[in-house]
Amino acid sequence: MLTIGCHLSCSKGFAAMGETALSIDANTFAFFTRNPRGGSVRKLDADDVAALRRILDEHAFGPLVAHAPYTYNPCSAKERAREFALEAMADDLRRMEALPGNCYNFHPGAHVGQGAQAGIALIVDALCQVMFPDMSTTVLLETMAGKGTEVGRSFEELAAIIDGVSARAPHLAEHLGVCLDTCHVSDGGYDIVGDLDGVLAHFDRVVGLDRLRAVHINDSKNPCGAHKDRHEVIGAGYLGSPELGGGSEVFSRIVSHPALRDLPFILETPSELDGYAREIELLRGLQTA
Repeated sequence: MLTIGCHLSCSKGFAAMGETALSIDANTFAFFTRNPRGGSVRKLDADDVAALRRILDEHAFGPLVAHAPYTYNPCSAKERAREFALEAMADDLRRMEALPGNCYNFHPGAHVGQGAQAGIALIVDALCQVMFPDMSTTVLLETMAGKGTEVGRSFEELAAIIDGVSARAPHLAEHLGVCLDTCHVSDGGYDIVGDLDGVLAHFDRVVGLDRLRAVHINDSKNPCGAHKDRHEVIGAGYLGSPELGGGSEVFSRIVSHPALRDLPFILETPSELDGYAREIELLRGLQTA
């Protein structure tokens, strides 16, 4: 069965997220590790975490895909912004050990005029500082749409980050992976509507499919190559709408592809819980054997 869920709020605690996921027939979910627009974080409640772990075990959940707040920019030109990202990411990864064996996804950052190579070097340095050898969490670099000075707009940039960590700290690189965002890669210029096999073959040559650990499954308000990053509900955008050149078969190929089908899928569409429940049912129905 497809492992799929959506972003859930942790405002009522960890166990409440598990119960909410069950209510929409999800068997994974994402959550922000702290306020997505700031740095505040709630204290971990051991009983609450234990209750979630029981739910995950009893209902055979797949890996969770926690998400770092958007405010982190480990390759900022401003030293204090880089320091904040380092401090918060290090704390996030320590806290993630309370839910061992899951994923921690983050946007690599924006180089803000320093150049992609300088940004990549700063991200490598940050990862080598915040990761640790015995961690159980897999840190995921997210594929980006390429707006502004985002780093991670191409598979080559993601590979450069992984290669940089591998060269400096090979014992840490084994904990690095990639989260493929369907809206982002399409907006970034990869034709997943017309050539999903070709895109994944390219990813395999550049990064390696063994690094692919999760999928953010979203439709896009913009055509391929727009570099805008505006998510749409499944079936209403350029990936899933026949009127815009896509169709349900596009998402069927995504959720059924041998390289993707067993990964955790996370919806980040502009939906509420009832909408997510419908999208989960729709995508499960689109997966073929």
